[in-house]
Amino acid sequence: MDSTGAEAKETKPAAVSRLGEGGRHVGQITAQLREAIRSGIYVHGDQLPAERELAERFDTARSTIRKVLFNLESEGLIERRVGSGTFVRYDDISIGAAHDIVSRVSPLELIEARLAVEPHMIRLAVLHATANEIKMLEAILNDLEQCRHDKEAFSRHDSMFHEWLARSSKNPLMLHLYQQINAVRGHDQWDAMKNKILSPEEIDEYNRQHRALFEAIRRRDIADAVKQINDHLEKARQDLMGAAAV
Repeated sequence: MDSTGAEAKETKPAAVSRLGEGGRHVGQITAQLREAIRSGIYVHGDQLPAERELAERFDTARSTIRKVLFNLESEGLIERRVGSGTFVRYDDISIGAAHDIVSRVSPLELIEARLAVEPHMIRLAVLHATANEIKMLEAILNDLEQCRHDKEAFSRHDSMFHEWLARSSKNPLMLHLYQQINAVRGHDQWDAMKNKILSPEEIDEYNRQHRALFEAIRRRDIADAVKQINDHLEKARQDLMGAAAV
């Protein structure tokens, strides 16, 4: 390998190491790695360091790094290939086109799209979720239930919970559709509605529905799981309509 190639190999880890100083929480590390990708420190096709190496650089647990990588994958910035590692898939053109569509979608339109997609996604998750995926869902749900007084943390973990359901469907197109739908959560209209709706009492009710949905999936009860997701999304739709009318 020539000296230029060796320098290129060393530059990116050093940059990520500097970014990692002091950033030990999931949200902080996600933001730092996201910026590293979008600013070109890592480009399309690059392989990220292994989980163990990232955990050492950010001085955090590997479980935290797994959540960070899940967040970045859900945003379409990376992809994880079993047996190969984690690779950057960020593409300015394709991401920009998707964001242009997302920016024109209202929160109510988001719920309408979810009502069209998620019931069948849940059917597939009941059929195909592995034991490890069910454990991951339960871990995320346990975190969700600790977010009664933190709207941002609740919204973040809620997104992770539903996206893990999409992943459990074992249908890559279903996962992609859900990721595009879910991207609406990032815009200002959603933030405004979230701040109106998410009282501690409402968070408790949403989490009661999350728990009922999870238990139906764990029992492999398709009919009850579909009922629970429909009830959950219908409540969200009604809450959004009520907030919009205020």
